[in-house]
Amino acid sequence: MRPGATLLRSPDHAPARDRGDVVVLAVEAALLAAAVAVGAVLNHRGVGLHADAAPLYATWRPHLGWGTPAALLVAGVMLGPGLRWARTARWGPLLGAGYLAAVAWTLALALVDGWSAGLTRRLTPQAEYLHEVPGVTDVRRMLAGFTDRILDFQPDSWSTHTAGHPPGALLFFVGLDRVGLGGGTAAALACVLVGASIVVSVPLALRALGAGEAARAVLPFLVLLPGAVWVGASADGVFTGVVAAGLALLAVRGPATALAGGLLLGFALHLSYGFVLVGPLAVAVLALRPSGRRSALLAGAAGVAAVVVTFTLAGFHWWQGYDRVVERYYQGWAADRPYGYWVWANLAALLLSAGPVVGPALRRTLLAARAGWRGTARAGAADPAASAPTVGGPGRFAGRLVGGLLAHRRPVTSASRVRLLGPTVLLPAAAALAVIGADLSGMSKAEVERIWLPFAVWLLVAAAHLPAPARRWWLAAQALTALAVNHLLLTVS
Repeated sequence: MRPGATLLRSPDHAPARDRGDVVVLAVEAALLAAAVAVGAVLNHRGVGLHADAAPLYATWRPHLGWGTPAALLVAGVMLGPGLRWARTARWGPLLGAGYLAAVAWTLALALVDGWSAGLTRRLTPQAEYLHEVPGVTDVRRMLAGFTDRILDFQPDSWSTHTAGHPPGALLFFVGLDRVGLGGGTAAALACVLVGASIVVSVPLALRALGAGEAARAVLPFLVLLPGAVWVGASADGVFTGVVAAGLALLAVRGPATALAGGLLLGFALHLSYGFVLVGPLAVAVLALRPSGRRSALLAGAAGVAAVVVTFTLAGFHWWQGYDRVVERYYQGWAADRPYGYWVWANLAALLLSAGPVVGPALRRTLLAARAGWRGTARAGAADPAASAPTVGGPGRFAGRLVGGLLAHRRPVTSASRVRLLGPTVLLPAAAALAVIGADLSGMSKAEVERIWLPFAVWLLVAAAHLPAPARRWWLAAQALTALAVNHLLLTVS
């Protein structure tokens, strides 16, 4: 295990209550209140937000369902024995139980809306992928002519979601249909089962990168992810699972797994154009690998290239598709939706998807990163006195980190500083960078509560920095957020 990989976490004896966390939570509440209030005013004035419950793409409809008691049961188990088991269970059974709990949580939330509205009919409207599946009789011909059908207002235009994504998304549901799993129910369950795999992929990546304790701390937050409201059931659940699995395979040792990770990430590029923003996360994973970074980079790049070349030879040209999608985007609601509102209201939607823990967790991550960076800087000055540990969390970490560096007599370079910050700093930072890029681009005006799920799950890695006594309360806040959203609103995908 590499030094710094598990040291960059808030120690268990750190205070559970922190004024800074309270301030950040207040800022989150103010942002959400402002987004709801301004959204209501704009909707009342007839501004084209096209989101009745802005900042979420949903409608206000308080309701209960037979998934309600099931969701409460799963949350109760996770807040009780689940938290304790995450700290002590053997690794294999922990991942298996975590996955089953995530599936149960996601299905329970979906069934609050009922079996039909929550699952079976969720992916069958005209705007969804399943609408196009019966018309795909020749995959090669579909790929060759895919770009020509992206623009709207022509007889053979693709439906909204199909047109807005590369053909890999449609191919996924075509593949399900070809193996006998056609229809809305099978498609919805596939979204749940693939999306819930983040509970395995993210902890596996953390453990492979030397942060095994952090993986245990983060796992319960992945199980009770508020974004599970949209994982069950939307295609973005599949997207989230594919991206997480690809990054996890990049993290695991061996060129074969890196090649597999590259293949998945290459396919992810053909699920959503926005997944070029997965690049910072992939770079962070490769930089954090304890060894074999060059071979993993080459193998991963080969996997991505193989997928891109395959789609290109089949007739789909990614850049041409993206160019058409930008035009199609502004043929629809995006032309009405005001950038000045969504550029900040998107962040409020993200809070409801990632949960209120994300702000305080990122704050503590920044504090840990600052302490680690200063510690390596002192080591670079070659001052023997700098290696003396100090009392307290950040100081203690810095002292131990500096002492280890001096003991090994290694020069402190910028690259080594970055690696020593550890996965619980770099992965959330890379995810935040991706979110900022997507937000400022103007290509994510609304509906980011599901679109940004592949980044939200990596933001939650920052929860490893929360002190152990506080984690139960933050996990309860996550569960309450999901329950409130699902019972007050009727979400749509």
